[in-house]
Amino acid sequence: MTIETMDERLRRAHTLIEALPYIRRFSGHTMVIKLGGAAAASADVDSVLQDVVLLRFVGMRPVLVHGGGPEISSWQERIGMTPRFVNGLRVTDAATMEVVKMVLTGKVGPDLVSRIHRLGGSAIGLSGEDGPTLLVRRAANDTGEDIGLVGEVDHVNVEPILSILDQGRIPVMASIGLGYDGEAYNVNADTVAAELAVALNATKLIILTDVDGVHGSDGNLLGELDRTHAAMLIDEGVIAGGMIPKVRAALRALDGTEAAHIIDGRVPHALLLELLTAEGVGTMFAAAEATP
Repeated sequence: MTIETMDERLRRAHTLIEALPYIRRFSGHTMVIKLGGAAAASADVDSVLQDVVLLRFVGMRPVLVHGGGPEISSWQERIGMTPRFVNGLRVTDAATMEVVKMVLTGKVGPDLVSRIHRLGGSAIGLSGEDGPTLLVRRAANDTGEDIGLVGEVDHVNVEPILSILDQGRIPVMASIGLGYDGEAYNVNADTVAAELAVALNATKLIILTDVDGVHGSDGNLLGELDRTHAAMLIDEGVIAGGMIPKVRAALRALDGTEAAHIIDGRVPHALLLELLTAEGVGTMFAAAEATP
């Protein structure tokens, strides 16, 4: 058994005291947290979920949104299907949609709920079909190619999510929506998280990914980013690939939230560092300056 020195104990106490004004400020506030598919399947996911459970116990109202791209592709390949993408969107025919539903609502979501329970929290898994919570329309595609059952969020019904939050539980939302035609649609999880953040009047959207944030044209990490600068970096190709939908989701969230963050989910307890310390990590998108 390791015996801590008095200095080590004082450092622990200082950490708790540093967090106090942030806990006081955010108590009762809704936080939408998007967990990427790669992060959800990683061995370190319990570090993220510990943070989510802690946030709930100190009075915050976290909503967890998850994707499952790598697992979906893996299962497609197992059954002889070839994953196809157009402009970063998965081409989703009826057979692919069955795989998406199986992975997101049959494997990834239940696994996250189970892990939260093992960590002492309480969670309920759902998808946009439940309620229905997410009503979607078929997504447009600039290339003109038919990408199938891919949806864009048209309306968010917050009642099922608020009911779960009011019970003291953590909603765990899979990125599937219900179309007006009654079909299930595959929806980008970053987009789902942003639309939920706006509809719930969340204080923050936090997108957990596998990079340390957004980098500028000089390659350095940007601690803060506004709409104008973000649009310029996208036009210049500095922000590219899979980072584009994350940045656009963060900017969309500013229509209803105080701030959005893109942070590295691989950093242990990155959520706590971002929300409960002065320095934070990653890149913050702010609609207005706010102080704890």
